[in-house]
Amino acid sequence: MTYTTPPQAPYKQLRRPVTDRMVAGVASGLGRYFAVDPTLVRVVFAVTGLLTGGLALLAYPIMWFLMPEEPADAPAWPHPTQAPAPSGGAQPAPAYPPTVPPAA
Repeated sequence: MTYTTPPQAPYKQLRRPVTDRMVAGVASGLGRYFAVDPTLVRVVFAVTGLLTGGLALLAYPIMWFLMPEEPADAPAWPHPTQAPAPSGGAQPAPAYPPTVPPAA
């Protein structure tokens, strides 16, 4: 029996996406890496910048320089429209338990 797996990196990669970016894609890359909304990352950047008198905002251009840009043909990690495939052919569990109408 032959198994084919989609080509993926063996680990999560911190990259700046070419889509879903406002300035350089640093917040979007961090959001994808940590599986949080990029808007939350942007808010955290702004709040820490205010609390540290702008010192924390130096991290943004440093990360812009250090984080590589993802290739145009590479999917995001994890791909936002692709759920992980269930192993062993089992059906995935529903997100919420099915609703049962009340007994009359």
